Amino acid sequence: MARSVTSIDDLSNDEIEAIFRLADRYLVEMGTPGKPFRVQGRSSLAGGLILATLFLEPSTRTRLSFESAMLRLGGECISVADAESTSAAKGETIADTVRVVENYADAIVIRHPYEGAARVAADYADVPVINAGDGAHEHPTQTLCDLYTLRESKKQEGKPVGMEVLRDLNVVLWGDLQHGRTVHSLVYALARFGARIIPLAAPGHAFPEHVGRRLARDYNCLPLSTKDIDALPANALPADVVYVTPDEPHQQALFANAWFALSEKQQAEIRAMRGIDAVYSTRLQRERLEPGEETSDYPTVDARFLKDRRYRDAQVMHPLPRVDELSYDLDRDRRGVYFKQAAYGVPVRMALLAALLELAPDMLRQAPREKEVARYGQATGISCYNARCVTQQLSEQRYLTPRFSIIEAHPLTLRCVYCDHEQTPQVVSRNSTRKYTLGTDDWQRVPLEDLVLFANEDEARRAEHQRKKTPRRDSTASHVVSSE
Repeated sequence: MARSVTSIDDLSNDEIEAIFRLADRYLVEMGTPGKPFRVQGRSSLAGGLILATLFLEPSTRTRLSFESAMLRLGGECISVADAESTSAAKGETIADTVRVVENYADAIVIRHPYEGAARVAADYADVPVINAGDGAHEHPTQTLCDLYTLRESKKQEGKPVGMEVLRDLNVVLWGDLQHGRTVHSLVYALARFGARIIPLAAPGHAFPEHVGRRLARDYNCLPLSTKDIDALPANALPADVVYVTPDEPHQQALFANAWFALSEKQQAEIRAMRGIDAVYSTRLQRERLEPGEETSDYPTVDARFLKDRRYRDAQVMHPLPRVDELSYDLDRDRRGVYFKQAAYGVPVRMALLAALLELAPDMLRQAPREKEVARYGQATGISCYNARCVTQQLSEQRYLTPRFSIIEAHPLTLRCVYCDHEQTPQVVSRNSTRKYTLGTDDWQRVPLEDLVLFANEDEARRAEHQRKKTPRRDSTASHVVSSE
């Protein structure tokens, strides 16, 4: 099966660095005089290859930069820029769409309003699929552009740098952290590379719970209350919480307070903090708001805000488009790098396409190995509670079954394979007997193929499962589940 990129975790740290080195090369070989962040001209590397861009949500930068990238490589593009002009408007499923389009193109870039849609597309296509944004879930190629921009800002005197320059950077995330898919992919990558994440959410728009839990569980990135940092200089941090990654993995299991999970060196570095390296501003995602979610006091990044000494050398970033959250008076400020950030989308996406289409041999090897966890999926029983998940859409339920990774055995915790939302079922039943018990302590005694989980007892009864009068224990072998 072809390599796809539906999440930032589909690329290893080494692969990200290899993609950036190739992007560097394109900027050297095809750079625009006086604009070192812009490529021009056209190579013949991708001659004869076609990229399909399927955008079922509006886009300017992502769609055009992907198409520009393919054209710069010497390939061709076919495009859908309006959902109403596709068969999706007639009720066609994602699976059918990509199985048709893969016959017309050598790779597919998809943007879709359903969370997990890109994962579905990759499961059903035999050509590489790239996620250009799936609802409020992830936007991995924007994160590549963001990381590349941060890396470039650390170059001095033209000397090349590696991804190690991201370690211990202080990055403020500003605005809608609840619905902003660019932020979700970005925090996972920043955690992997060891940056410090400082969330400054708009009122009512903090990280979703599953994002915070995933930071801790998957990346060992812990929320640290700034009140717990003794001897921290006054106003050193603009937020009450900073996410940090201990030098030693799994330290959160040893300490209730994240501060004590840090090495003495890390504690000293945090105490010595004097400034912010980057401010990543995002717009309010109005198209994803529920009734009553609107906020009237959305924060703005402007010249007045940046007068604070903490931001003296901070790079101001934004995935764009902006509305009112980023002032135009920053356009000529040396710290405003958001237009360069957008320009880097072409060489970075050129490098990613070259890697996935195997035009740059051996850049991407075997896909990163997924953690060994048990998988659960039944046509009946618990479903993903996220209303925007692809598995909740009637059109996709014709062929999709909810699927979960079992990421904790006790308490039993499930993570949706498609949208990453987590939940803890309360009822265990069997397909063979349709008898259930309350609680999940004994779930491992039921073979996975016979296991049916329900969110609650009412759900079990609606599925016509009956409660056991006297739960019995059998000797069926337990499932092996990673606690990571």
